Amino acid sequence: MNIPTHLPNVNHLIHAYRVAPWRVQRQWIGNVLLAVVVLAMVAALYLNITSQTAVSGREIQDLNNAIMISQQTSSDLHTQLASLTSATAMETRALALGFRPIESGEVEYLVVPGYVTQQPVNLASESLPQLSALTIPPEFNQSLLDWMDERLITSRGLQ
Repeated sequence: MNIPTHLPNVNHLIHAYRVAPWRVQRQWIGNVLLAVVVLAMVAALYLNITSQTAVSGREIQDLNNAIMISQQTSSDLHTQLASLTSATAMETRALALGFRPIESGEVEYLVVPGYVTQQPVNLASESLPQLSALTIPPEFNQSLLDWMDERLITSRGLQ
């Protein structure tokens, strides 16, 4: 093998590799181990993110279940309230407390001085008075051109 002698550094490197071939093996082993470590770190990062996502998903499911249970409990309480305040339940409880239905001769009305009953609301449309130019204030009859003309005349009169 012809090795040029004019390059002393190259000769020295080639000689060093011929004397110690284990250095090349060590470099290959180091590179392989570096690749394995990088892959292990990427896998660990992936597993960490995946586990955090799974835990968050499970927490969301638990919260959704808690919301559904709360809604069912609220609906149950609304149903109980409706049954307790129904007309038949209220009448039964009133009779148990000693109340009885009123007779027509037992009704007594009180007149309160100064009390005015509310008048019913009339939703029917009433005919509105016809608006004419005479009933509208003059400020609303003036056009933009009329207003500008008036302003120009008053500004000329002031000069």
